[in-house]
Amino acid sequence: MSQPEAEQRASDLIDARIRELGDWRGETLARLRALIHEADPEVVEEWKWRGVPVWSHDGILCTGETYKQVVKMTFAKGAALEDPAGLFNASLEGNTRRAIDLREGEPIDAEALKALIRAAVALNRAKKKGRSK
Repeated sequence: MSQPEAEQRASDLIDARIRELGDWRGETLARLRALIHEADPEVVEEWKWRGVPVWSHDGILCTGETYKQVVKMTFAKGAALEDPAGLFNASLEGNTRRAIDLREGEPIDAEALKALIRAAVALNRAKKKGRSK
């Protein structure tokens, strides 16, 4: 499968996940997805680990996991990111990942989230540039 075909398949699977959830979790996942694309129009959608939406740009940026009580947005290198708005509220104990757990009815600070996504892209680009020297 070519890269564009794989990306389209992943996008279709994410669409299907949003539809099958059919509740606030699907709406939240769709909103997060839209904000990711607004923050980084070049983002690549992937489908990994038996059904987890993944967004990448020069490496994994974040995942969108859905559970009964939360939609979890996990940033692969979140511990290395500045979070001035205090969005990270889960997976705080490790030294690599950080996550945002969103519960039903909770607002999303769109501008702060987009800034976090852009920071994750910049971090991935810097790491890639460092490896290519």
